Amino acid sequence: MNRISVAQPVLNGNERKYVLDCLDTNWISSVGKYITAFEDAFARFCGVKHAIATNNGTTALHLAVVALDLQPGDEVIIPTVTYIATANAVRYCGAVPVLVDVQAPSMNIDPAEIERKITPKTKGIIPVHLYGHPAEMETINSIARRNGLWVVEDAAEAHGAEVRGVKVGSMSACAIFSFFGNKIVTTGEGGMVTTNDDALAQKLRLFRGQGMDLSRRYWFPVVGYNYRMTNIEAAIGLAQMETVENSLGDRARLAGWYAEALADLEDQIVLPKEVDSVKQVYWMYTIFLREGEAARRDAVMRLLDEGGIETRPVFYPMHVLPPYREDTAYPVADLWAQRGINLPTHQALTKADVERVAESLKQALRQA
Repeated sequence: MNRISVAQPVLNGNERKYVLDCLDTNWISSVGKYITAFEDAFARFCGVKHAIATNNGTTALHLAVVALDLQPGDEVIIPTVTYIATANAVRYCGAVPVLVDVQAPSMNIDPAEIERKITPKTKGIIPVHLYGHPAEMETINSIARRNGLWVVEDAAEAHGAEVRGVKVGSMSACAIFSFFGNKIVTTGEGGMVTTNDDALAQKLRLFRGQGMDLSRRYWFPVVGYNYRMTNIEAAIGLAQMETVENSLGDRARLAGWYAEALADLEDQIVLPKEVDSVKQVYWMYTIFLREGEAARRDAVMRLLDEGGIETRPVFYPMHVLPPYREDTAYPVADLWAQRGINLPTHQALTKADVERVAESLKQALRQA
């Protein structure tokens, strides 16, 4: 049987045409028309005034916290279940990521746990829209306003997700996105910072380009970074934006297929569910075993792999990883993370593929 990958890009629009245009015109580096066009298209998509392209999602997040003047010794509250880049970007500034437990089954930061972690050193909160499901932004923003904190949305995995009809990326001081090869919108590698703040956008652009003054070439008023996206990457991104609504529709349809195919397993697994008033975009269709721990989860994944189906485990919580290890218990993260599996989720999957995954999962659950 053909192997079913857990993720893969779909490049069926103008990607080739635009990349060849870059090659034919020699505009291949970090200057060119596609960078501006991609930024403009993404800003419109998110409903914001500014989008600043970067060379990956991690540098987008680092750029955001630098522009917000995060300093050594400051504290930033993040969920303990996230990709490690969320914590790393804080650490790059010499600041301290303060971990908070998550909610099940979304695995997003638990707002009820945020306020008790706030100290005089706290400067901001980075909620993560994990696997495409938006965090509780209204509550989080309310907490931030009461305590004088900034909020940066880590929307790396959530292109097009919404809260009460408002897209993620527009509900905080700024937000970041990733365009890695497995994301809903991809440029191969790449990232974006979105904001409605004119002054913040100017700082982001300043620090992105080695700190060179935007109106005085080769004058450097600050120590900056080389976080620029190439014109070739932006060309791919622009083509992706032209078909993004189709991409989101494909993922919604895929989630419907999974829900139907896995319905008779709900006594054994927890299926993803949307919290009221949000639209999740299913970057990864994620299930959780109702029983067992990591060893059983890993056995199920191994059996699926033997049947030609690639899966991924849910991210390890930050507090069990060596750079951020804590002895503190995070009850939801500790239990749910070791039971979570990302099933194949991409636009090239057919209904027959989903039915094969479901049947293989049923067999694996019986055997594990």
